[in-house]
Amino acid sequence: MGSVQPWRRLFHAGNGLVVAFSPPVFGLEKRGLLLILGSLLVALLGFDFARLRVPRINTLFFELFPSLVSPREAKRVASSTWYVCGVILTYALFPAHIAVPAIVVLALADPMASIVGRLWGVRRVGNGTALGSLAFFSVAFLVLSAFFGPASAVVPALVATGVEVVPWRLDDNLTVVVGGATALWMMGM
Repeated sequence: MGSVQPWRRLFHAGNGLVVAFSPPVFGLEKRGLLLILGSLLVALLGFDFARLRVPRINTLFFELFPSLVSPREAKRVASSTWYVCGVILTYALFPAHIAVPAIVVLALADPMASIVGRLWGVRRVGNGTALGSLAFFSVAFLVLSAFFGPASAVVPALVATGVEVVPWRLDDNLTVVVGGATALWMMGM
């Protein structure tokens, strides 16, 4: 399971669930939440800027977090930075009843697609595999069904799956959550 990076997948899922469900628990309104997430984004961007310019910091980053980092992050902005950026945009642009399910889809469907695709996926499709995309769609459909019912879940789950597999220049931690929320909004959820 080395290439699956189980701790990275759990970290991805856990962060999304915390960001989706903790604001009401702590009584955070949109403004306060965006302030906290914005501060986190500034810190992450600052760290990315430093580590991508100072090789020793980048090496230390990979030494300290070997089970959480991906080799592709050695010369690029970390996926966690894109993740926070996607969550901020989603909370900023959409009401909570759309933002929360979109974030939960990102939190759960994306890591499941990665695990399934890496373990059993053979046929490549865009950035992933056909089996990984099927896993993504299945989880997205289940999540969105829990929020909106099965009939309303099909189209946004398909849109989020399509956005996840398309080889964008932007990280899927940004495109999936914003794309999924946009689909929900366009369907009048």
